[in-house]
Amino acid sequence: MNSEEPFRLALIAGAAILLPIAASYRRRAHGTGERLDRRREGLLILLTLRPAGLAVAVGLIAYMIDPRSMAWSSMPVPVWARWCGVGLAALAGMLWIWTFHTLGPNLTDTVVTRRVHTLVTNGPYRWVRHPLYTSTALMVLGNSFTAANWCLLAAGAVVFTMMVVRTKREETFLVARFGDSYREYMAQTGRFLPR
Repeated sequence: MNSEEPFRLALIAGAAILLPIAASYRRRAHGTGERLDRRREGLLILLTLRPAGLAVAVGLIAYMIDPRSMAWSSMPVPVWARWCGVGLAALAGMLWIWTFHTLGPNLTDTVVTRRVHTLVTNGPYRWVRHPLYTSTALMVLGNSFTAANWCLLAAGAVVFTMMVVRTKREETFLVARFGDSYREYMAQTGRFLPR
């Protein structure tokens, strides 16, 4: 068996499990038909976050179809570290799903809140204000090590950097929406990691 095959299959299995679940939560959240103004994220985020995320997705799909197509950006990663990447991606995937479940109809793909939006402080939000960003960053890191690919890692670093920048604007919207309740919540929780 090709040495890349177990890692390719691990990524395929992860995508086959996570993507339909994520799509289901997103479909339910967007079922209101409410249009959200993504332009309020700012030009920098619009021009970088989604294109970098798309680069990660395209690179992963290319690797899952044929790892040789991404060989140009392979990096030397010991087999044990690649398996740690599989484990990290699996744990991040579980956090991702827990976060989707906890957010429910509050889920958006932008910094703008919905007309009917509640402040979520349970589930993973009990400890971290942005567990979706944390889980995405951990998943990209795990997948990059699984595929042993520096391009995925670099594009993922851009994604996380833009999420950090985006968070400042998002929290401004949340403070405007929830006032002192959100300020108290910020004082009690970490942005990406538990305090």
